[in-house]
Amino acid sequence: MTESTYAELIGLCAGALLLTSVLTVWYRSQRASIRALALQGVALAALVAVVAVDRSEAELIVVAALVLVLKGMVLPWVLSRRPAPATGAPAPPQRGAGSAGDHGAGDHGAGDHGAGDHGAGDHGAETPMLNPVATLVAAALLGIVAYAVIWPLVAGSASPAAHAAPVGIAMVLIGFLVLVTRRRAISQLVGFLALDNGIATVAFLVSGGVPILIEFGVSLDILLVTLILQVFSRRMRAVFGDTDVDRMRELRD
Repeated sequence: MTESTYAELIGLCAGALLLTSVLTVWYRSQRASIRALALQGVALAALVAVVAVDRSEAELIVVAALVLVLKGMVLPWVLSRRPAPATGAPAPPQRGAGSAGDHGAGDHGAGDHGAGDHGAGDHGAETPMLNPVATLVAAALLGIVAYAVIWPLVAGSASPAAHAAPVGIAMVLIGFLVLVTRRRAISQLVGFLALDNGIATVAFLVSGGVPILIEFGVSLDILLVTLILQVFSRRMRAVFGDTDVDRMRELRD
C-alpha cells in the first residue's frame, strides 16, 4: 500500500468515525443512535484493517474481525432488543365523568396505552437536556478542544495515523457529552460505547492497537457491562414503566 493511499484511507475511516459520533449526539431516536453506533463499529473495524494491511500484521486482521463482529453487530443488536412490556408500572389517572366501573375500565385502558407508549418511547424519540442546535455546537467545541490539545503532540510525527489521533479524543469527549445530556439508560449506554470506541481509535492510530488477547479480554468486559446495563434498564422499565434515569430519584429510604 502506497503512503498516499494509506493516508487517504486513514482519513476516510477517521472522518466516518467522527461523523457517526456526531450522529449519535444529533439523533433523538434511540434506534437511530444505535444504528449510528453500529456504523461506527464498522468504521473502526475498517480502520484496524487498514492499519493491519499497511503493517502486514495478520494479528491485526483478526482484531479487525473481532471489532467488526462485536462493535458492529453484537453490541448494537443487544442494545436494539425491544424491552418486554411493563407489567407493574403505574397507570396514569383517567379523567372524565362516568361511573366507577367506567373509570376502572378507563384506567386499565390508559395503563395499557401508557405501557405501549413507554415501549415505543424506549427506542423512539427522547428529549435530551440540550436541544439539537446546542448539542451540535457543544460537539463542535469539543472537537476543537481535542485538536487543540492533541495536535501539538502528534504534529511532529510522520505517520498519517498519528495525525488522525485527535479524532479519537473528540470521540471520547462526544461520548461523555452523550452520557451527561441523555436521560434514558440505553442512550447513556450508547454514549459509553461511543466513548470506548474513541479510546480504541486512539490506541489503534497511535500504537497500532494492543495484543489480541488484551483486546479480546477488553471486548468481553465491554460486552458483559452492556448486558448487565441492558438487564438493569429492563428492570427499570418493569418497575417504573420507563428507562428515564431521572426516575431513580424516587428511590429513597
